[in-house]
Amino acid sequence: MGPHPAVAAIRLAVRRVLHDVLTDLTVPADPRTGAGAPPLVLVACSGGADSMALASALAFEAPKLGIRAGGITVDHGLQPGSDLRAAEVVSRMTALRLDPVESVAVRVGRDGGPEAAARDARYAALDEAADRLGAAAVLLGHTRDDQAETVLLGLARGSGIRSLSGMAEVSGGPGRNNRYRRPFLQVDRQTARKACMVQSLAVWDDPHNIDPAYTRSRLRHEGLPALEKALGKGVVEALARTAQLSRDDADALDAWAAEAETGVRDEDGRLECAKLYALPPAVRRRVLRRAVVAAGSPAGSLFARHIEEVDRLITGWRGQGAINLPGRVEAQRQGGRLVIRQG
Repeated sequence: MGPHPAVAAIRLAVRRVLHDVLTDLTVPADPRTGAGAPPLVLVACSGGADSMALASALAFEAPKLGIRAGGITVDHGLQPGSDLRAAEVVSRMTALRLDPVESVAVRVGRDGGPEAAARDARYAALDEAADRLGAAAVLLGHTRDDQAETVLLGLARGSGIRSLSGMAEVSGGPGRNNRYRRPFLQVDRQTARKACMVQSLAVWDDPHNIDPAYTRSRLRHEGLPALEKALGKGVVEALARTAQLSRDDADALDAWAAEAETGVRDEDGRLECAKLYALPPAVRRRVLRRAVVAAGSPAGSLFARHIEEVDRLITGWRGQGAINLPGRVEAQRQGGRLVIRQG
């Protein structure tokens, strides 16, 4: 008799991702033996049902593929006893025979609000741990439900198609070689919780997830249920599907913008307003966003309204002054050229 369907589903999702990691990975040879060093894959585990289900599936599947499996939990220090909770998560991951296993404490700042600040601190800690341990990948337990929530949050911000594309199955910054993998984006939250239950895995329910002070919590417990009541079941699946379709479109437009950017600069590398004006709006705004980020504006603080203001220097020029942007970057039109620089 095989495993419970929920357990089988999460294991299959993880197995597919591990195969992808091996396919993408060039394993360095050990000079002493000539053999490839076994790659290390880490799971980011909060102790919640989603990440515990992921940790258990990684512990089961990794050895069969010759992969070392480890785990990292991040102590945000935002709740009393968070260090004890982190120690308990370490104990649970160790019981699954993950190795190495670590708890990393972080200091959460204030930039962008509490949720964004915690996320930034968490990813910085995961990056540091992955670099230090030489991990080939870090698995994250985001589910299809998380994806649906992310799409709705992007829609509420009015941030455009890239925001609607939600979370990528594979992501990672420059030099990080597609480090982050999300095996559960096609798995619903209930399946992950069921997998924990049938395996008798203890889970920790973060009180922040039901705290109405947090936007995502309100969306999860009030917004999505209201949508399903009004529109019927299937909203989560439809939103996740929208994310994938939007991502495909956004990727294509980003590639177009990257190619078009070289053709709208003069011999000194300055952006020419007339050539920018000739581009389709969706491509032009992407070129502008790339230029603003390259000038030093933080991508996470740059919203559609900022790019719209810069775009008006091209499409609605009336002699207006410089546009102030996040990161002390300013954009202004000078002699038919768009100048974007830090002030």
